Amino acid sequence: MTVISIPADSLFGVDNLPYGVFSTADAGPRVGVRVGDSVVDLAKALGDDTFAQPTLNAFMAQGRDRWVEVRAQITALVAGEIADDAVFAVDDVTMHLPIAVADYVDFYASENHATNLGRLFRPDSAALMPNWKHLPVGYHGRSSTVVVSGTDIVRPCGQRKAPADAAPSFGPSIRLDIEAEMGFIVGVGSPMGSSITPDQFAEHCFGAVILNDWSARDIQAWEYVPLGPNLGKSFATSISAWVVPLLALEAARIDTPVQDPTPLPYLQGDEKWGLDIDLEVEWNGDVVSRPPYAQMYWSPAQMLAHTTVNGAAASTGDLFGSGTISGPDKAQRGAFIELTWGGAEPVEVAGEQRTFIQDGDEISISATAPGADGGRIGFGEVRARILPATGDAR
Repeated sequence: MTVISIPADSLFGVDNLPYGVFSTADAGPRVGVRVGDSVVDLAKALGDDTFAQPTLNAFMAQGRDRWVEVRAQITALVAGEIADDAVFAVDDVTMHLPIAVADYVDFYASENHATNLGRLFRPDSAALMPNWKHLPVGYHGRSSTVVVSGTDIVRPCGQRKAPADAAPSFGPSIRLDIEAEMGFIVGVGSPMGSSITPDQFAEHCFGAVILNDWSARDIQAWEYVPLGPNLGKSFATSISAWVVPLLALEAARIDTPVQDPTPLPYLQGDEKWGLDIDLEVEWNGDVVSRPPYAQMYWSPAQMLAHTTVNGAAASTGDLFGSGTISGPDKAQRGAFIELTWGGAEPVEVAGEQRTFIQDGDEISISATAPGADGGRIGFGEVRARILPATGDAR
């Protein structure tokens, strides 16, 4: 039997207990929970075949009462002894995409980010579009290209046209960028023709991950008018391997910034769903930004309410991103297009002056939040390396 030792400063104590999908050399993907530097095989430890699955979807679909029950079971389990064959060192397992992604929607919920991009893209117009403070603006992404942390990203190809060019050209993106975000996962869906209110958020949202919405800014700039992002975003979205349950984020709940004008009634609620989460962006090992999620104008509860208010169904495994997280200071900007002001203000990375991402670069985004016991809880990281483009001009 094994007793799991949890270091006092661990980001993965019993006030966290994030879920993931892992495999070992002798067994395929199944659901585990991280405790300190160990991973517990829940199918073996709890004797429940729900967790002998290659995704979290079956468990998530069981609903909030079941999520609460299992969390209590795990808390009791790790306080005692666990069968040796149900415990693995985190360094000895391979992590997989934790969910089967149903739909993917990405929002644009940071006023700081939206204002900065408005100034860059529309220097002679208002930074924010007229609708921005009335609704959470978003676009429908591509669920098939959501990948887990550690998956290499191939540089995308597409059409680009600089303002001085007479015609568009085709080729690899030369303004490849990141967007440091949080992603939220729907556990219990809603039928078509119904909607989810902000105060029903905790009944439907299972948990949160770190999300990197890779962005090809040159492809995006040429294609996005009039219908918004498409190929500039759809080539890849990376998420962290560990899903921090919403139940672990009670101590992180805060008010959003003041929303003025007052949102329409369907976006109002009594529950606080701003979140005090701190992110950190590393570029080739150098920390270049620390975006604060607490600054986000729209809450995830409002994002889900807006997604379903027209009667669109929500499904188990739906993923929605927060949009780039940026604070008011330069060192808090969550995208390199902001950090380098469109490439005009390079930053130093590993002793070099850099603007956008080059082949071979490695990007890592980590995040922590207040825990129930007064310490911090962690989301792990979302990490990826950029490989050269493989497309050609046809």
